[in-house]
Amino acid sequence: MSETSNKDRILRAASTILLDKGLAGLSVRSIAQDAGLSTIAIYSHFDNKQGVLDALYIEGFSLVRQAMESVPDRGDPATAAIESGERYLDIAHYNEGHYRLIFGETGSQYLPSAEAQQAANEAFDVLVRHVSALLPSDASPGSKQRAALRIWATLHGYVSLRHHVIGQLMDYQQWRNMTMNSFEKVVRELQQSARI
Repeated sequence: MSETSNKDRILRAASTILLDKGLAGLSVRSIAQDAGLSTIAIYSHFDNKQGVLDALYIEGFSLVRQAMESVPDRGDPATAAIESGERYLDIAHYNEGHYRLIFGETGSQYLPSAEAQQAANEAFDVLVRHVSALLPSDASPGSKQRAALRIWATLHGYVSLRHHVIGQLMDYQQWRNMTMNSFEKVVRELQQSARI
């Protein structure tokens, strides 16, 4: 089996364990068992459990960044922002283990490495760049960052509620529609304030 597919199997297994058992249930042995590999295979691809977690963290933020970067430019920054929001929700839904790790929902026992933190910063920089298109061209860097935080907080708040509360109260499509309705209002409000 190729090195890449073994790495993928390891990361998929780790993500599933995080989702099912949390960080306390994640060990090199449990990852190896779920991936159908030896513990030596884990150590040959990643130095230790921290290495696996850092790889998941980097992969999670890379997915978020790619979701934002892959939106085609249609000439309307609000439409692009809304489409990015939809892709963000898909990332959170289909990669829930990654998502819970990168946003600290697995507990405080994991501290990302400098390289992993860099992946988070790069994703945020892409968000700031996209949100900047909604704001006046002379908006300050601080204004751009605050607008990006507002966008991210809106989506993340809904995702976190789904993970902890709403998941049992409504189906995914209802939740997604509600989330996107609120998110679109925030985007349109930012765009409108830029025109004033």
